[in-house]
Amino acid sequence: MDSKLEQFQLKYQQGQALLDRGQYRSSVKTLEEAKSLVNPSSKLGGEVQLSLVTAYQGINKLDDAIAICEELTRHPNLAIRQQSQRILYILKAPQLKRPEAWMTKIPTTNSEDNPTPRYIQAKPATKPIEKPSLNLEDISQMDTKDNGFIGLALGLFIVVIGALIWLS
Repeated sequence: MDSKLEQFQLKYQQGQALLDRGQYRSSVKTLEEAKSLVNPSSKLGGEVQLSLVTAYQGINKLDDAIAICEELTRHPNLAIRQQSQRILYILKAPQLKRPEAWMTKIPTTNSEDNPTPRYIQAKPATKPIEKPSLNLEDISQMDTKDNGFIGLALGLFIVVIGALIWLS
């Protein structure tokens, strides 16, 4: 295998692993290095650039992500063009404003003197549903009222059998 291709594979895999772990800044750096080792017009070049789009989104560089996507809409590989068009549609979609009540402030640890609140989406607090426990030894808790199902099923069975005999 070509040395340059081996380096690309290594950088690309490292960049993907960093991206999967949410280490977007490191991922951008590593994926940019991988991009420089491959022809951007190749399928591998398109794939690494699509990963870069995700990494740029992670560090809030939406303009850079959009620029890459717009460039990829003219990529020679059809699958890369189609994927970039789908992502570009999402990136350019209007952002919805979330109510403050849906967000939880979490201070970042980058500076102890001046923590900057970060927002994450939180689920509304709900009380867990308590399921009534049924003790198998206590049959008095069971609903033993006849709902007529067996009689209805038996009657329907007799009608079907009668119709089959009559038609024969």
